[in-house]
Amino acid sequence: GQTGKLMYVMHNSEYPLSCFALFENGPCLIADANFDILMVKLKGFFQNAKANKIESRGTRYQYCDFLVKVGTVTMGPSARGISVEVEYCPCVIANDCWNLLMEFMQSFMGNHAPGIPSVFGTKHDSIYSPADTMVQYMELFNKIRKQQQVPVAGIR
Repeated sequence: GQTGKLMYVMHNSEYPLSCFALFENGPCLIADANFDILMVKLKGFFQNAKANKIESRGTRYQYCDFLVKVGTVTMGPSARGISVEVEYCPCVIANDCWNLLMEFMQSFMGNHAPGIPSVFGTKHDSIYSPADTMVQYMELFNKIRKQQQVPVAGIR
């Protein structure tokens, strides 16, 4: 009788021994890589939505203190978008270096550089964590999924 909540299980090649479980409008659980096996054993309580698999694969570049990852976002066999992740490695408080990140991103993305991520709003002066990155990827993936669901008008 209860409505189900979505839980997204995610992996990141930067953290190969971790598995991230993001709950819909809730916390991010960080577990070891065997979390997937646990979820298979609990399949009576969770419904797997394999058709919704979405991933970003690409190349990792390092330029001085910046780490840049450019990836192709795919859903099934087809490409749906491009992801660009930028990290300023010496800084652990994201709000302290946001202006520097923006200036760096604008140098190669021009006016396509993004605005401040929503995850920063809740983390004013706290340490940025891998879970924050996963939340941003989840927001990007959900945005791409919604674009996929928009009906296409008939073209003549």
